[in-house]
Amino acid sequence: MPLVGWSHARILQSLTGAHLVTQIRNREAILRAGLTDSEFTAIDSEAVAARIHALGSRLRGGAGKGWTTIMALSSVSYSYFERLVWKKFEPDLRAGKFSLVHRITPLSPTVPSSLAARCRKIGIPFVLGPLNGGVPWPQQFNEVRRAEREWLAPVRSAYKWLPGYRSTLRNSDAIVCGSSHTAGEIPDRYQNKVIYIPENGIDPTRFVARRCHRASLPLRCIFLGRLVPYKGVDLLIEAIAPLARSGKLTLDIVGDGPQFSLIQERIGKLGIQDAVRMIGSVPHHDVQNRLAACDILTFPSVREFGGGVILESMAVGVVPMAVDYAGPSELMTESTSFRIPLGTRDEIIQRYRNELERLISDPGEIDRRSGAALERAYSHFTWERKGQQSLEVYRWVLGMRPDKPQFNFA
Repeated sequence: MPLVGWSHARILQSLTGAHLVTQIRNREAILRAGLTDSEFTAIDSEAVAARIHALGSRLRGGAGKGWTTIMALSSVSYSYFERLVWKKFEPDLRAGKFSLVHRITPLSPTVPSSLAARCRKIGIPFVLGPLNGGVPWPQQFNEVRRAEREWLAPVRSAYKWLPGYRSTLRNSDAIVCGSSHTAGEIPDRYQNKVIYIPENGIDPTRFVARRCHRASLPLRCIFLGRLVPYKGVDLLIEAIAPLARSGKLTLDIVGDGPQFSLIQERIGKLGIQDAVRMIGSVPHHDVQNRLAACDILTFPSVREFGGGVILESMAVGVVPMAVDYAGPSELMTESTSFRIPLGTRDEIIQRYRNELERLISDPGEIDRRSGAALERAYSHFTWERKGQQSLEVYRWVLGMRPDKPQFNFA
């Protein structure tokens, strides 16, 4: 979420001169990135945010878990943050210094905004989103949901009855949704404001490496992501085990998380430690090189909202192989990926193994899809393109175009 917010904000600043408003914890990092104090304002909401963060850390039971709980708590701290934003910027907004207000983060549709109604009262258009989240947990993976400490997931839809939810939608002039699922959750009466734009994008300056080799045996696979239960790394190593032992493929696991030692232990028990490398965390600027050295991104996450790693792999010409569900499903096409149907744990393992065996017998299929994957990433999902799409949304809410913009991501 921070990378989405930062990337989106920076392209909008370059296109419109927008002023960035953020929380005080981000100030030093933003200064290091090259912005000056005149280009952004850091709001000190720590009086509430620090307490909420501490409470959330205790409840979630570990980093990377309990996101539903965290977002429920963040509604409290974000409400306080917006009160401070309004206090700071109300005079400028009333004076017409800004044409509109765009709330980019939080991405969750469960966090209401008091700014929407306040902007409506003074005639300033308010753009909300991209909103994303709430993808149902697959029934086949309830044990994974519990492992992720997603205790609130079964009652998540109750947020629609919380104070401020309908007011936020009613007073927003445009509601940008980052997934078709989230767009479908918006009540019918507000669908005329909904615009679908996938949340993730790529920065061409961050992804200049290219996969230049041709696929051959052993196939070079890579997993990139946090090592948490829903990402499915345990499914992946079970799927590849016989292929890795026979020398037909290798796997790099790039990332860290609470499952690191468990996965490492399982690799040893399967006898595939010579073919599977646990890389750990790498700096983001090194991600492109790790990807470009491989043939396939093997990413068996069973509940992914956005799936930014899918675009990152495509941006260097590496074909993703991912579970065909939620976020990744909306980024992949038949000609640019290998889609694994959602199923039970055993079914996903077998489907992954079958697809990899098929590619081992015909590695050229990877090369045939590599160029199409690269072209799709750069024709549909650069931040520059997303910035232009946002400009069309702005033109609509400002009355500069009569029709609501619609974008094709097929």
